[in-house]
Amino acid sequence: MTSEGDDSATIVKDYYKVAYRPNPSKPKDSIAILTLQLGTVSTRDKYDASTHYFIGNSPNGAKGKARELKDRLAAFKKEMLSYVDPRARDNFKIGLDLEGPFYDADRKQQNWEMHHFYHTILAADITILNKIINEIQTTQFDVVNHLFASISSEDFKFNEINAKVVPQTRYVFQGEDYNAEVFVAAYDTKTNPEVYILEGSDTITDANIKNAKPIEGVNGMVNLKIPAGAEGIKKYAGVIIVKDPAGLSNKYYFHDEYVVAKPSLTVSATKMNVFYIGVDNPVSISVPGVPTEKIKANITVGTLTRDPSGKDWIVKVPNDAMGKKAVIKVATESGKTSKEMGGVEFRVKRVPDPIPNVGRFKDLSVISKEELMVSAIIPKMPVDFDFDLNFTIISFDFISMDGKDIYRRSVTGNRFSEEVLKFIRSAGHGKRFWIENIIAKGPDGTKRTLSTMSMTMQ
Repeated sequence: MTSEGDDSATIVKDYYKVAYRPNPSKPKDSIAILTLQLGTVSTRDKYDASTHYFIGNSPNGAKGKARELKDRLAAFKKEMLSYVDPRARDNFKIGLDLEGPFYDADRKQQNWEMHHFYHTILAADITILNKIINEIQTTQFDVVNHLFASISSEDFKFNEINAKVVPQTRYVFQGEDYNAEVFVAAYDTKTNPEVYILEGSDTITDANIKNAKPIEGVNGMVNLKIPAGAEGIKKYAGVIIVKDPAGLSNKYYFHDEYVVAKPSLTVSATKMNVFYIGVDNPVSISVPGVPTEKIKANITVGTLTRDPSGKDWIVKVPNDAMGKKAVIKVATESGKTSKEMGGVEFRVKRVPDPIPNVGRFKDLSVISKEELMVSAIIPKMPVDFDFDLNFTIISFDFISMDGKDIYRRSVTGNRFSEEVLKFIRSAGHGKRFWIENIIAKGPDGTKRTLSTMSMTMQ
């Protein structure tokens, strides 16, 4: 025999398990469904045992099964709401009010636990639980209907399907792989998307979209055309805005980059590949399809550096490199990897000797006394030598005939000494002079003996 209180507690507890079991899909949570004829229960109008079960030893039901039931109902509502489109949640109504406000018979505010299960008889508890079951089922039904209604309401309609090939690059070096994405693209030729392009940026946002350029589409597609200006790596970002059948705008962001390079043509005379000692030898290095900043180069003799403009390179070879071969080796960078592109060989030579000039004349035959006296020995590079170099005259010998004797005077610097000028003043018409043993010093520090000059007094 059991007491009336024990009997009531057992019935309420068993009914609670049936009405709200945790996860009926799992075997360990499954129980047999009980059938109860309420009219046969003698304690249906009692509330002691059911109140103790649902409220427990607490003033607000926090220690009873009512709090556990409320928490599980709240989790259920949250889960059901997660299936609803976020844009429709504000207008989607779910029952199972757990927050109230709730009031007792004296209009004093209560929480959900006390309002439903404090001093409620067994018959009322069963009615309340049945009401909760119905609200749960109604909520599930409403959510399922919402999902069914959403299946096609926002589906995009396409009337054209084509194969597309998007290569990583159309320029592939020998020995590398050609990579491309091949896929089927569907689009609607009757609807043109809104497209905005922002050059020079990695991302496009609501803040900078005002600076973006709109691109018009034709037959559901957009042809992106960006003029290629300055050389280098160019990046851009964009957004495609497409409206779904429900009229809501969907944004699809993208970004990419490309390389702008000058059309390249290389024509070289292999026997003219020369680096000169002691000067800045400019070198242009390019790899078709590769931006300048992705090119790395080194040299086997001397130094190789970029010039201040960043476009060309400067080669310097030392004096002891005379007669050697200098090889420039080039590699390209791509991400964390590099690829060797080979090398080019150059001969190392010293710069040619300058040509001595007296004032503005060279290879003189006749010169006036006045011009000879005010002139200096000036070394000038050959006209076909493109480097701007300055040699300095260290010394020279002035030679002429003084009667039957040879007049020879060594002069330091590039101007005639006072003694030589005195001799020139006294010289008569037809007097011949020679300038020989001309020593010039180049910018590399080396000394050269220049060719002899001869002249006749006018």
